[in-house]
Amino acid sequence: MNTRAFCLVLVAMGMAGCANYSGLDTQGQRLDANNLQVGKSLSGVTLSPAAWPTADWWKNLGDPQLDGLIQEALQNSPDMQVASARAHQAEAVAYAANAARRPTLDASAGISRSRLAKDQDPRGEGDAYSTVRNISAGFNYNFDLWGGQRAAWEAALGQARAAEVDRQAAHLTLAADVAKAYSDLGQAHIIRDLANEDLKRTRQMLELSQRRLSSGIDSHYQYQQTESLEASAESQLIDAEKKLQSAKIALAVLLGKGPDRGNQLARPNVLKPGAVAVPSVLPAELLGRRPDLIAARWRVEAASKNIVAGKANFYPNLNLSASAGAESLLGDAMFGSASRFFNIAPTISLPIFDGGRLRADLDARDADYDLAVAQYNKILVQALGDVGNTLSQLRDTGRQIEAQQHATEIAQASYDTAVQRYGSGIGNYLDVLSIEQQLLQAQRQLASLNAEQIDLSIQLMQALGGGFNADNVASVTPPPAIRTK
Repeated sequence: MNTRAFCLVLVAMGMAGCANYSGLDTQGQRLDANNLQVGKSLSGVTLSPAAWPTADWWKNLGDPQLDGLIQEALQNSPDMQVASARAHQAEAVAYAANAARRPTLDASAGISRSRLAKDQDPRGEGDAYSTVRNISAGFNYNFDLWGGQRAAWEAALGQARAAEVDRQAAHLTLAADVAKAYSDLGQAHIIRDLANEDLKRTRQMLELSQRRLSSGIDSHYQYQQTESLEASAESQLIDAEKKLQSAKIALAVLLGKGPDRGNQLARPNVLKPGAVAVPSVLPAELLGRRPDLIAARWRVEAASKNIVAGKANFYPNLNLSASAGAESLLGDAMFGSASRFFNIAPTISLPIFDGGRLRADLDARDADYDLAVAQYNKILVQALGDVGNTLSQLRDTGRQIEAQQHATEIAQASYDTAVQRYGSGIGNYLDVLSIEQQLLQAQRQLASLNAEQIDLSIQLMQALGGGFNADNVASVTPPPAIRTK
């Protein structure tokens, strides 16, 4: 067969191979963030290009101890260690995929000494000895005519970049979790203080009730009710102490330390919620600020490259292997012409019939791409929903705090008046009891709303990416545009 005929055969084989994946394609379509409406959700909110969180956004909460705790957590938390290990794993896979594209060259040398048994010796004597010396080198290279290996490497590289961004996402999540746990610890201290104040009030009422009982104003039954109220207040204080200890341990766990670490913490300052403002370019630039979105985009790109690699398997490929060396029974003839050998073996391969294995593999890669696109779309919708929902709750919580502050002040004034009248012997016991419970409930509700406002401020920073920017991370290249249908 001449060269021209051989080339025609190759072309025909290639065309036959290409036809094998006809009818297989992806279905996923990426959502455009600019088409997701957010205008009404952001109405009435301050818009500013400078409203993106800074990398150390937690410093705006106003407690230096929190800054140190977040740094401690980032260094010691098992969650960060797991994220770093996964990023390392993905880097190793990308390194291996790149190495698979390179030619290989190996060498070997050896010597063997043997004695033949009598039935192995052609002479039938059984005392023959031989020494074989050999040295050789081998070469192998896959030409990757259709770029399949390169695409596999790029897919692995995309997964490695996604894993690195996942590490950044774990950094943000851990910082937010520590800030929330720190806020919870402060809230637990406040609840304990309120329980202490309530116990003091009930003991004051018990003293007044004792006087009224001695004066014949109140009955023994009313005095017993006050005693029951004091016992209940003591129980509430014990419960508050229990929750305070749990809050300390929860924070210690996030720091990657034992429970005793929580007992070493100073009482948190009253944290300051951040100003409610969002960037004016929120929908578009959020794609480059949320690490989970960046990672999802890299995984879509990696899935796309895997499809290219899968399609390349349908085409003919060329592999070249060669080896050369010398082998001799005699040491002085090791490099003589009679001991030398070599071989060159170019190989052309093309799958003709594989029972549908290649089609099944490519179909699975198409499904992986569709899944990656769907997960990206889900994260994008959720990201915008997180921002809108948090802003809405912040606005409503602010109004609730104003109303609850007013209600608490009224309850405190009413309680003071009722206690004064009760101590003078002219007040009604049930009125004092009712107002005292209203005051306690109002104080707890106000403390809860203040804590909720802090948590929502932290959630907003997290929803906006927490200061992450792929352009500022040296090890993460901004992901390319995702192909659309």
